[in-house]
Amino acid sequence: MNGSTVLIVGGGIGGLSASIALSDAGYDVNVVEIQEDLHSSVYGVGIIQPVNALRALDAIGCAEACMAVGYATTAWGQMLDVDGNLVREMPGARIPGSELPPMNGLTRPQLHRILTDKALGSGVTIDYSKTFTTLTDGPGGVEVTYTDGSANVVDFVVGADGVYSKVRPYVLAEDVEPVYLGQSAFRLNIPREPEIDRIILQHGPEGLAGFVPIGPDLAYLFYNTTWEEGRWLDQDSMADELRKRLAPFGGLTGRVRDKYVNDSSQIVFRPEEWLIAPGPWHNGRIVLMGDAVHAVTPHLGQGAAQAIEDGVVLAQCLSSHSGHEEAFAAYTERRYERCKLVVESSVQIGEYEMDPASHPDFDHAGLTQRVLEAMARPI
Repeated sequence: MNGSTVLIVGGGIGGLSASIALSDAGYDVNVVEIQEDLHSSVYGVGIIQPVNALRALDAIGCAEACMAVGYATTAWGQMLDVDGNLVREMPGARIPGSELPPMNGLTRPQLHRILTDKALGSGVTIDYSKTFTTLTDGPGGVEVTYTDGSANVVDFVVGADGVYSKVRPYVLAEDVEPVYLGQSAFRLNIPREPEIDRIILQHGPEGLAGFVPIGPDLAYLFYNTTWEEGRWLDQDSMADELRKRLAPFGGLTGRVRDKYVNDSSQIVFRPEEWLIAPGPWHNGRIVLMGDAVHAVTPHLGQGAAQAIEDGVVLAQCLSSHSGHEEAFAAYTERRYERCKLVVESSVQIGEYEMDPASHPDFDHAGLTQRVLEAMARPI
């Protein structure tokens, strides 16, 4: 099927990764992104790249560039108590025979620039301020009409358009909507304190504070907390709210709170949602990937990792099967249980963080380690 035309709806991490993998495999790839440019399509502050994400990025020629601008760690992280005392080391996982580190962190704009430059260099075309209006699948391809009034026929359509995917209804027989976990997260870029040389997790009485290095001199603070669904804060009240919620913390979190949590305009606030769509993840010539079928809460740092893996596996399956039905079925088979493990484990961690007393035997660090080891196995 090399030489076939592929339309990817969505120019985020998953869509760009898939575009590179498919273009490198010989497909003619066009990406449409509804946002107006590269920067407006970037959400959040920084991103965690576990070793399995780096392996997938290495497959599309982007891992070295990510590590060059980010912060590669020698271990996954540490867990601290509310006063900042060490509770447990979290070694993370490595891939046998590979020199890739357990984790790399970098800013989201840097990652998007790396993926965009690689995609364009691979021959992918990217159209911003554009998406589809209708998809009509048929024996000769998918007829696509676009928001700019144009139309064409492509061999395959990949829905990489996120948790509220507009492509998803063309694939799944039943409506699937994301589930709000009950938590929301504050995030803020800060100067990297010396001890933030890996992920640092600090449990508090009503939430979890954490730190991720994303450059030699840069890190980000996050705080996961129980939050009423539908309640939004005015942007100018973010710093006051976050300082109030971080008041019980000593140690690193208390120090960062007092030094850096002062500019509401720099704080990103997001609800934490999840979904795992039933298979198959395709219908005819239209296939889904990333958050469109497996939205992941951030507790294991695996959301982007799974989307990047999707793109690599999708290209492998299309290249190794003579028909698209067999290829897409193989893609779902290789991805479903792996993604389900990540989604469900992340939800378990979030539920524990919201109510530790109801989960007295829950092993946060142990579950994290088991999932990271599972992700280090071959895809």
